[in-house]
Amino acid sequence: MTPEQLAQGQLEAYNAHDLEAFLPFFSDTVAVIRPPASEPVLRGKAAFAEFYRTERFCLPALHAEVVSRMVLGNKVIDHERITGLGNTPFEVAVVYEVRDGLIQTMWSFGADKIQSPELS
Repeated sequence: MTPEQLAQGQLEAYNAHDLEAFLPFFSDTVAVIRPPASEPVLRGKAAFAEFYRTERFCLPALHAEVVSRMVLGNKVIDHERITGLGNTPFEVAVVYEVRDGLIQTMWSFGADKIQSPELS
């Protein structure tokens, strides 16, 4: 799969809240980084799966809409609008880095505020 196909496939599984379909797009050593932190807030597929199982896919209204997408080599940069996590939608830029045919690293940049490195 191309990097764009990986990003699109994981997005579709995310919106379906389908963990079994979501996980195969990611490396066993996947890392999630939320700048300004430079260290991952999640590292490894087991922690990644547990987070999405207990903190995201259990939320029935959770949905990500791609506002725009840019592909730059092995990176896909999505401007996303997320609903279902709180009372109001919020926007985020997510950078997916693909190596060896899987998403290896995700950086998530929140819009309009400095985000804490903790997952919210």
